[in-house]
Amino acid sequence: MSPVLQPPRTYNQNHAPRKYTGKRRVSIYWTWSYPWETNRNPAELDNRFSTMTEVRRVAWPAYEGTDWDEMHFLQGIAGTLELFHRSTLSFQSVVGEVTEHPVAVFQRIDQAGYKLPIDERILADTDTLMVFGLDHLVSEQEAAPEEIAALREWLKREGTCLMIGPHHDVGFAEDPNQRQMEYLHHGDALVPRQQRFGQYTRSLMKALGVPVINQFGLRPAVVKGTRQIAPLTINRDLDKHNLLKGVTTFNFHPHLPHYALTSDYAAPIHVLTRQAIDLERPHPFTAAGNTEFNSFLWMPPNGERAGNILLADSTIFTTLFGGVDSLLTFWKNLATMPMASRADGNKTHAIA
Repeated sequence: MSPVLQPPRTYNQNHAPRKYTGKRRVSIYWTWSYPWETNRNPAELDNRFSTMTEVRRVAWPAYEGTDWDEMHFLQGIAGTLELFHRSTLSFQSVVGEVTEHPVAVFQRIDQAGYKLPIDERILADTDTLMVFGLDHLVSEQEAAPEEIAALREWLKREGTCLMIGPHHDVGFAEDPNQRQMEYLHHGDALVPRQQRFGQYTRSLMKALGVPVINQFGLRPAVVKGTRQIAPLTINRDLDKHNLLKGVTTFNFHPHLPHYALTSDYAAPIHVLTRQAIDLERPHPFTAAGNTEFNSFLWMPPNGERAGNILLADSTIFTTLFGGVDSLLTFWKNLATMPMASRADGNKTHAIA
């Protein structure tokens, strides 16, 4: 039996606008500067992505085939960033099938050096924009006033949904003992003692009045005697759009951010899911008495903002760390989220 041929891949072309059909048009926006991240000095210990050599050493023998050698795949840090791109292909396929629209993928500064801020070129044919905050803080990516203005105007449109996904903030403390504790807690040899993500998404949240800050990199608990991630604690009564219908878990990732709510509640925000933490691995967050972290949040429409704002980590939409049927259900729920945005959301449900 002949292998199924995959569609040919295109590159370095302008985006073809998608016509509105009543179904969601989903777009992914990677907040990084691809050149800045890939040009980082591998001798630097902190605040950089792993090189493919480091990935191969830790994940051996997963990347030892010819598909991953220097003839067929980018090496250094560039290869690792391409793994992230490849890891969203399943999500793109599932959502594309459900919505009958291709999922557009944009980068703030791409491999060829083209800079693309969030503006009408992205927003005009997008109903759900997923902003994946994988830019290191030290790269100083910031949402420009023009981008904020464009997003505010876009969010006035009925049916829009902004998904913000700042990644983890590991090792922010100056105390080396705390950094070592955090490192041993998550247990991922590819994550340095300090790896701080999400300056772009942080600036976006501040400007849009989203009272959230991404903290730490916490290892989820697993079902005892298995490698299966522990079930989510779900506030189903607050899930007005049935985003979590049929969902019990997300996928396992060893260092997920806690989306801590700040003191400024200018608009309602609801914690829809919390994830149990691996309590057998000490961490300052659990030492303070916490057993779960906020993993999925919703800000309903408010005032002039007709669109919804969601917060979830980008790794929930990748296959780098495995997947489960529950995750596919979550993806489909997001893709079929009603285009009518307004829902009852007056009561704030939050934990610190």
